[in-house]
Amino acid sequence: MSPAPAPAPTRVLVLNSGSSSVKYQLLDMADGSSRLAVGLVERIGEVTSRLKHTCVTTGAVREFTGPIPDHAAALKAVAEELSKDGVGLDSPELAAIGHRVVHGGLVFTEPTVIDDAVLAEIERLVPVAPLHNPANLVGIRTAMALRPDLPQVAVFDTAFHTTMPESAARYAIDVATADAYRIRRYGFHGTSHAYVSRATAKLLGKALEDVNVIVLHLGNGASASAVRGGRCVDTSMGLTPLEGLVMGTRSGDLDPAVIFHLMRVGEMSTDEIDTLLNKKSGLIGLCGDNDMREIRRRIDEGDEQAELAFDIYIHRLKKYIGAYCAVLGRVDAIAFTAGVGENASAVREAAVAGLELLGLEVDGALNAVRSEEPRLISPASGRVAVAVVPTDEEWEIAAQTYALVGNSNA
Repeated sequence: MSPAPAPAPTRVLVLNSGSSSVKYQLLDMADGSSRLAVGLVERIGEVTSRLKHTCVTTGAVREFTGPIPDHAAALKAVAEELSKDGVGLDSPELAAIGHRVVHGGLVFTEPTVIDDAVLAEIERLVPVAPLHNPANLVGIRTAMALRPDLPQVAVFDTAFHTTMPESAARYAIDVATADAYRIRRYGFHGTSHAYVSRATAKLLGKALEDVNVIVLHLGNGASASAVRGGRCVDTSMGLTPLEGLVMGTRSGDLDPAVIFHLMRVGEMSTDEIDTLLNKKSGLIGLCGDNDMREIRRRIDEGDEQAELAFDIYIHRLKKYIGAYCAVLGRVDAIAFTAGVGENASAVREAAVAGLELLGLEVDGALNAVRSEEPRLISPASGRVAVAVVPTDEEWEIAAQTYALVGNSNA
């Protein structure tokens, strides 16, 4: 009697390695995607490291608190947790590991199987993504050491935005200088913008190529994009994730001369200004809080500083909505997504208020509904659909990884 054939490799492990954390999900792509496990390792390198693992199929939740010295130890701990559920890294059903990589420059315009040359290019991009690419590289190298036989795929945050025309991507500075130092607008949150623009078209019952949508990814980091027929034509983040909207701790758009002023008059160093603009600005710089729920609570209690921070946040958001209406010419939908976009009804209402001439309206009752499903919050008479579309970056990474690798390692 011949042995039963090995199960087809249809599972993808998605890894998002940060400087001191690893987020992960295991998905089975056989039926379009079923989540098998999700988890988070945080505070890597500290004595109070924490791992939380959830087996989705059984509902079992396991937590560990204690020292996890580095990413290698973190991924080994993840592998052990997956093995306890019978879905370990040694499973023949695992097709690939998909890695989120923040910056791919202009070289990587699509998901890419990782080899030495790819690793070298990701490393070469570290100067334009010093907070992200090094951590991504550590996660990739650790995973490759654990499963050297398995395809590892990089999915880049910047890839979706490489379709921007040069008129949108170029800064108006000396061309030779810009080219020498790779200075241009790259954009970020690309996997989210790709997923949400496609999901919005589906919600409208239209083909992706027939839909123009403004995607507003509003989390602690926030970005907007103008998407024409599934292709990004403009986005708010630039060379780094600092440009654009007001964010939780980032300033967003700023007169560059502010930096010179702080150096000359404030006698601040480059590192001090970097910290100020990336970690001590945005909402937290304006009012001391970067949690929109807390800001709204303070506003309800009459806190004027919180109200001003909210108004500045909304003012910038409206400017980008208006600008992208102009860029696209015809807008079929605006989609709110990510933590704030999906949950803060007050932000959605305020962002659209006063834009009726652009065809934008929000139905108060629909906007107040909380749901994890994509939904319209505009009235039936609205000329432009206003939607809330929960993002799913892990699914997007898994889908792109599986589409590239498929069963090639079967």
